[in-house]
Amino acid sequence: MQIHEIVTERKKSRKRVGRGGKRGTYSGRGNKGQKSRSGGNVDPLFEGGRSSLVERMKKNRGKKAFSPKKITVTFTKLEKVFENGEIVSLETLLAKKILSKKTFSYGAKIVATGTLTKKLSVSEDILLSSLAQETIEKLGGTVEEIGEKK
Repeated sequence: MQIHEIVTERKKSRKRVGRGGKRGTYSGRGNKGQKSRSGGNVDPLFEGGRSSLVERMKKNRGKKAFSPKKITVTFTKLEKVFENGEIVSLETLLAKKILSKKTFSYGAKIVATGTLTKKLSVSEDILLSSLAQETIEKLGGTVEEIGEKK
């Protein structure tokens, strides 16, 4: 007979008492209180009565737009920065520091605030108000439409 051939009788599983049998009177639950009762449970975020971490966090109300608003560029800014006959695009606005690197991805919209006397051509990646588009075209400038070939 080898050691791996030895067979032992299995022990019968004992029926335990309702309080847990071998575990003693309190069954590892402690003496009194909410957690010692059957079905008793404390909220995991509860911190003993003080404001919980979640309640102390900064409250941000409302919702943020998925796509931020376009940066508005006025005629006054264009008059100061651009020369006659120049092309206005997102890259040139970035180069002339009207847009920052952070706001570059937001895009830009030209608004007819102030006066414009220069002939400018606006690329398709910039939005225009209707009055701004009319004014630029009156001055002899061009406005590229979306999908138009250069």
